[in-house]
Amino acid sequence: MQIEYTGRSNVHVDEALRSYVERKLAKVTKLIEEPIEVHAIFDIQKHRHIAELHITHRLGVVHVTEETDKSLQDAVNLAIDKAEKQARRSSKKRIDLRRRGDRNGQRWPLAVLERESVGAGATPRVVESTHLQIKPMTIEEAAIELETSEHGFVVFRDSGSDRLNVLYRRKDDNYGLIAPDEI
Repeated sequence: MQIEYTGRSNVHVDEALRSYVERKLAKVTKLIEEPIEVHAIFDIQKHRHIAELHITHRLGVVHVTEETDKSLQDAVNLAIDKAEKQARRSSKKRIDLRRRGDRNGQRWPLAVLERESVGAGATPRVVESTHLQIKPMTIEEAAIELETSEHGFVVFRDSGSDRLNVLYRRKDDNYGLIAPDEI
């Protein structure tokens, strides 16, 4: 985890404040995935103490600004608590999305047929059979999934329309989408 500190309006970021922020950020780093970059900005304006956190991690960004009239450490506490809530909500959303696909028990059977068994009146013979999980996701998430997929396609339930779609890799390395017509 990389942490960059910035003090505005003549705020000196001393070693005690740095260690305090690092110790408090340990709660948040359990909920997000590496690599993690944190930019902590501290400011004092008249009687307001402002702590601003920008936490960038592999799956997104957490941005928090908190201010208080008591002390800079109180502002840091409030900001880190808010960042923890955001990270926990984001983590829970990802887990629920994965579980929702599993809970429905929806699987798409994939069968590969032997070339010689197709045509000429022969009965097609299944060579390989695989079951794929159908997860609800957006087209962007399906494209990311396709990049890491061992298959040349991803079957998913569009989270916006709740319809079954197939995103596949074309021979020219572009993506194609097979989506059902509206009825």
